[in-house]
Amino acid sequence: MTAKVCLVTGASSGIGRATALELLRAGHIVYGAARRLDRMAALRDAGGHPVATDVTDEPRVERAVRAILDAHGRIDVLVNNAGAGLHGAIEDVPVERARRLFDVNLFAVARLTQLVLPHMRQRGSGLIVNVSSIAGEISLPLVAWYHASKHALETFSDSLRQETRPFGIDVVVIQPGLIRTEFEQGAARELRELSGDGAYAALAESMARRAESPATARASDPLVVATAVRKLVEGARPRPRRPVGYMARTLLTLNRILPDRLFDRLVTKVD
Repeated sequence: MTAKVCLVTGASSGIGRATALELLRAGHIVYGAARRLDRMAALRDAGGHPVATDVTDEPRVERAVRAILDAHGRIDVLVNNAGAGLHGAIEDVPVERARRLFDVNLFAVARLTQLVLPHMRQRGSGLIVNVSSIAGEISLPLVAWYHASKHALETFSDSLRQETRPFGIDVVVIQPGLIRTEFEQGAARELRELSGDGAYAALAESMARRAESPATARASDPLVVATAVRKLVEGARPRPRRPVGYMARTLLTLNRILPDRLFDRLVTKVD
């Protein structure tokens, strides 16, 4: 197998770090992008290339992509993993925070994609993996902005796949279920911070307790996502969507087969 040049964003923790290390173990050339270099020591020690950059800072992102192209002449794989979460009732969340969320979860993905596409087209090959979530299909209360950003990412990815297929470029959406990450760990705190008082307090507290419950211990290790990405990199003609991790397929199936109002009742039940 020929080593591929891979760029993974959000590589300092969770899914991004696990993916970068898994691709390195498989013999690929891996650049990991994140804001803090000090959190990417494991990547550097494993032979990877940490890149300090904020995906929402366009000049820095452009310099990072140019540096990789100058060094290798190509980027074979782009894994758009960097993302942010936001928990709270629509009425309670400041719109400016929602805008920042979309900057990370959608517009940063779009800009990086624009930067790598010309070079992939010239080579007639490439793989873009957009790490979405089951939130890209389902909707839950008090997470509207996050879900909206992932819904947008999935439709963006569908159009991108249709546009780039004639050039030999594959676009795949990864849909993680419950994964043990910093995102999941901060959910309860943010729910109480933004919606712990007022009209939505009961639902916010119920959801916060669910996030803290022992059941969350069954959440999958980020390695399950990393392994799925590696298989995509090393395979041929991947499926456009890949659900992975705890409860991913179950929740997606329930959302597809249940009437909307029944699904609503299930997910808004206050314990």
